[in-house]
Amino acid sequence: MTTLDQQPLWQPDQQRLQHSALNRFWQQARALSGLPLPDYRALHQWSVNEPEAFWNLVWDFSALQGEKGAEVLERAERFRDHRWFPQARLNAAENLLPRHDDHTALISVDEAGQRHQISYSELRVAAGQVAAQLHDAGVRPGDRVAGYMPNRIETIIAALGAAWIGAIWSSCSPDFGVQGVLDRFGQIEPKVLFACDGYQYNGKWIDLGERLQTLREQLKPELLVVIPGRGKASNVHAALPWSEWLDAAGPAPAFAALPFDHPLYILYSSGTTGAPKCIIHGAGGTLIQHAKEHRLHGDLGADDVLFYFTTCGWMMWNWLVGGLQSGATLVLYDGNPAYPDASRLFDLIDTEGVTHFGTSAKFVQAVEKAGIEPIKSHSLETLRVLYSTGSPLLHESYDFLYQKVKPDLLVSSISGGTDIISTFALGNPMLPVYRGELQCLGLGMDVAVFDDDGQAVSGEKGELVCRTPFPCCPVAFWNDPDGQRFQDAYFERFASLGMDIWAHGDYAETVAHEGHDGLIIHGRSDAVLNPGGVRIGTAEIYRQVETLPQIREAVVIGQQWQGDVRVVLFVVMAGDAVLDDDLKQTLRQTIRDGASPRHVPAVILEVPEIPRTVSGKIVELAVRDIVHGREVRNRNALANPDALAHFANRPELAE
Repeated sequence: MTTLDQQPLWQPDQQRLQHSALNRFWQQARALSGLPLPDYRALHQWSVNEPEAFWNLVWDFSALQGEKGAEVLERAERFRDHRWFPQARLNAAENLLPRHDDHTALISVDEAGQRHQISYSELRVAAGQVAAQLHDAGVRPGDRVAGYMPNRIETIIAALGAAWIGAIWSSCSPDFGVQGVLDRFGQIEPKVLFACDGYQYNGKWIDLGERLQTLREQLKPELLVVIPGRGKASNVHAALPWSEWLDAAGPAPAFAALPFDHPLYILYSSGTTGAPKCIIHGAGGTLIQHAKEHRLHGDLGADDVLFYFTTCGWMMWNWLVGGLQSGATLVLYDGNPAYPDASRLFDLIDTEGVTHFGTSAKFVQAVEKAGIEPIKSHSLETLRVLYSTGSPLLHESYDFLYQKVKPDLLVSSISGGTDIISTFALGNPMLPVYRGELQCLGLGMDVAVFDDDGQAVSGEKGELVCRTPFPCCPVAFWNDPDGQRFQDAYFERFASLGMDIWAHGDYAETVAHEGHDGLIIHGRSDAVLNPGGVRIGTAEIYRQVETLPQIREAVVIGQQWQGDVRVVLFVVMAGDAVLDDDLKQTLRQTIRDGASPRHVPAVILEVPEIPRTVSGKIVELAVRDIVHGREVRNRNALANPDALAHFANRPELAE
């Protein structure tokens, strides 16, 4: 059992207790249920015991636009077959454009200091132009529209335009190499591709022209619309220039009224065992979950300013876009968050009046190590909430935030993932913050921690699960006609015990407090590489490494290191090849260009052989266990278990 400091680092004042949106919702829940609901634990229990009443109230409280229908939940035998609001008809873009006024909707800033902004009324016009052009080009509900884009205003305009007519939006960050993009978009065959021809990162211009030509040839989209990375013109062959394409639009079509579970987004798994899984998220589930998280758990209102540092290849981008439903202003940042120095994003808080600031645990550590003390160098007057995700926020990072950033701050460590496009545990404006903990379990999410026997435990580590259905459960996987891959991904873990529950793959622990339960995330329970919260699978690394003739084979793991994860690559050399500094640099550059710059190995080591199963599969989990000094229990399943000795007690991994 984990022992934590029981003195809270922060407590809500009377203003938050009495005037938060959660307090107003809580009062309505009491009136609706006829129950006293004296504390958050009771409110949460009601939300999972009475899902129809709870989610119906969330719809009304959040003022979702559309026809709700009479039925909230159509129950089914299997967890995944439950249908929420089966008679509803709504449109995601209409809900993400709740205002028609000149209030600022989006502010876009890049690392070079260029700034642009757009109002809600202007955003509605621009998204309507995209919708009109897509519709006139023959794009229909269910067609895929993809974006290979930085985090900027045009990306959100394109996504809203696609949602306006019921197309499915999917996006990749431009720091993914061609193969990484093809592994994703190649599966869903987008009819339209929006792309930027370049972007700046860490003071350098990255030209994407060559990549776009290759993607156009391989993906063969019917339309390629290019947004210039700088200036107003682009030289990409056979591409439609963004501004001219928009200017030629006719009147905006009506918002497409679609079922609650009509696909809105396709996101991607890490690709651990092959090509990334294409996860389809429905419009209604995404909207209602984001509305709950932003409005109730984050206390985000129409006069607030929300920022989250993210790329368009991470689900936090979709989560950030969901903030529009609250009528808030979103701040977008593109570039290195520490350029020209680690105080860059804190500058943004002051210049843009950010009230809700989101980042990664790794960024918080980097700021601390850089010796920056924002409490002395910045005002931060507007800042009320600081979100952190990607990896567990260190105990010491909590101390740093309260001592060196701002004492009166709701530090909201959140955890969920691509699979649910949201969170299972997150912040709460009416609860204390304890060192090392996520404040609470999300309303409507029947979260628990199970031991290996499928029993719920408190104060013990185990598997994070969700016991009952929730609206943001994915609709399906793309190209999974019988649904077996979907079933295996989330429901296989406890199936042998006869349990049909969602197992999330997190190693976690609940902590009981008076009136509520906190949560500690101890890391992932699978082999996904997750440095700084940016997920990628081992198969994607192998595809790059094995293009080099000097490398016969490789295994890659994530090593827990200084509160985060660092990537460690082990290679078996081919023939007389030598793993010298030049080859290490070549390996790193190959992975940077073909997969992702965020997953370049920190350490590269040579081994004579790699452990495999009898069927020939590389066993990353066994290697990772050995590196971390843990016992490998499944040696009998290995064809060459003695190979594990080559990974044990390597002095290079203690440096």
